[in-house]
Amino acid sequence: MKALVLKEYMKFSYEDVPDPEVGDDDVLIRVKACSICGSDVHGMDGSTGRRIPPIIMGHEASGVIEKKGKNVEGFNVGDHVTFDSTVYCGKCYFCKMGKINLCDNRRVLGVSCEEYHRDGAFAEYVSVPYRILYKIPDDVSFERAAMVEPLSIALHAVNRTPISLGDIAVVIGSGMIGLLIIQVLVTAGCSKVIAVDIDQNKLDMARNFGAFTGLKADTVNVEKEVFELTDGRGADVAFEVVGINSTVNTAVNCVRKGGFVTLVGNLSPEVKLPLQKVVTREISINGSCASSGEYDRCLDMISSGKVNVDAFISAVAPLSEGALWFEKLYKAEPGLMKVILKP
Repeated sequence: MKALVLKEYMKFSYEDVPDPEVGDDDVLIRVKACSICGSDVHGMDGSTGRRIPPIIMGHEASGVIEKKGKNVEGFNVGDHVTFDSTVYCGKCYFCKMGKINLCDNRRVLGVSCEEYHRDGAFAEYVSVPYRILYKIPDDVSFERAAMVEPLSIALHAVNRTPISLGDIAVVIGSGMIGLLIIQVLVTAGCSKVIAVDIDQNKLDMARNFGAFTGLKADTVNVEKEVFELTDGRGADVAFEVVGINSTVNTAVNCVRKGGFVTLVGNLSPEVKLPLQKVVTREISINGSCASSGEYDRCLDMISSGKVNVDAFISAVAPLSEGALWFEKLYKAEPGLMKVILKP
């Protein structure tokens, strides 16, 4: 089969590789669409240590079942499917609790690190365990289905956060995950969603997705503006989708007494926390990692039009041109958000 292989850092090759093996519990999927994740772009230069070459990256994908192992149940050859980016074991303490994202033996597709190597979906075929599969509704295209993984991260973050009808929410960081969180919060019945970013174009998108207002963090005092918009009380909940010291502190400073902060971004491994404020104002802080079984609901939200994923798709291109699009994304060319590659 043909695959886009990261041969060495910053160097791709579109080449022939052996077809993946299919175990008794696996399905072989003919990949129809695979989107480039920001973690792939960051991984290509070696900065994350999680894309050690050679590796076939890609974990946001969809396709058609071509072959299945003898133990596979509930799926048939020809089914249109997408799949979780996390290969969980299904047997450990956390999997048995339903917290599959916290699996002790989790492996992420398209990742190569010191602990393991698992080729991904920038290829004509990929083999995955059937336990991580989800059927795609008839009215959801392969391209849209390849957007389920980032939406599932957003939905999981909202699910981790106690939200009541009419709550006011702040979303700090209006990249793709932040914008998806905004859409989910609007559908959840928040009365006001306040978007925060330094990019005016992203704030304009946030408004289009239903945000009440957008605050440009480099030109206004975000905390002051939020308190003015909430009658001096502060927001009920805040989502931090960046992961650096200043934005985490902004999230904490924006919520009311007894409010909730959910941390999604993790660019920095450590940040300083205003501990006294967290304690004396009884602010609850949640971490949110990946997703945990939200794919079916995400597919329903895309199918019903409750969430718009089309707005994020900047380009659809052949897999053979993948190296070119990785370079464009690495250089952060204006206007590019999500690029989908098709084998």
